[in-house]
Amino acid sequence: MAGIGVYLRGSGRGQKRDAHRQEITRWLKANDFSPAAVTWFEDTDRRASTDRPGFKALQRAVKDGDIKTVVVLKLDHLARSQREAIGTISDWCESGVRIVSVTQQIDLRGGAGKVVAGVLFGITQIESDRSRERQAAGIEAAKKRGVYRGRKPGTLKADPARARALKKQGMKSKEIMELLGIRSRATLAKYLAGDT
Repeated sequence: MAGIGVYLRGSGRGQKRDAHRQEITRWLKANDFSPAAVTWFEDTDRRASTDRPGFKALQRAVKDGDIKTVVVLKLDHLARSQREAIGTISDWCESGVRIVSVTQQIDLRGGAGKVVAGVLFGITQIESDRSRERQAAGIEAAKKRGVYRGRKPGTLKADPARARALKKQGMKSKEIMELLGIRSRATLAKYLAGDT
C-alpha cells in the first residue's frame, strides 16, 4: 500500500523545523494517519530550485508509486519558482497523487487540483511582484531624499571564501549562486578567482 510523504524544507534553525514537524504531526494524527505509513523527507538549505536531496528522494518515491499523498506545511515549500511548483503539482495531480498543505488548509488532487494550484501560485507571484515594485519605489524615494546610497563600494553581498569552499566541495556553479544569492556568473567567477 502506498504511503504518505511529508516534505519539510527550511533554514538550518532546528527549533523552527521542530515546530513545523509538530504542526504536521498534529495534522496527521487528527486525520488518522498511522505514523508507520509516513515517510519524512527533509531539506535544510534554502535553495530556490528543486535540486535538493530530500525533494529528489520524494520525487523518486512518488514516481515509483511508494507515495500517493504528499503533505507539506505550505505549498511554496515545494519550490520557490512558480513554474517549478506548478509543474510539480500538475505532474503529481495527473499521477493521482494527493497534495495537502496543512497551514493553508488546501487539499489538491486530480485535474481540479492542477487548476487550483495554477491560480494559487499566480496570486503568490502577483504579490511577490508587487512587493518588489514597492521596494524599488521606496529605494527611489530614499535616493531622491538623499538618504539611500546603496551598498558601500568594496562591500560584497556574499562571502567569496564561502563560495570557494563550496566549489572545493564539488558544488556546481549554479548551486553556489542559488545558495549564496549571487545573480551573475561574472560575479561568481570573481569570487572563485579571489579578485574581490
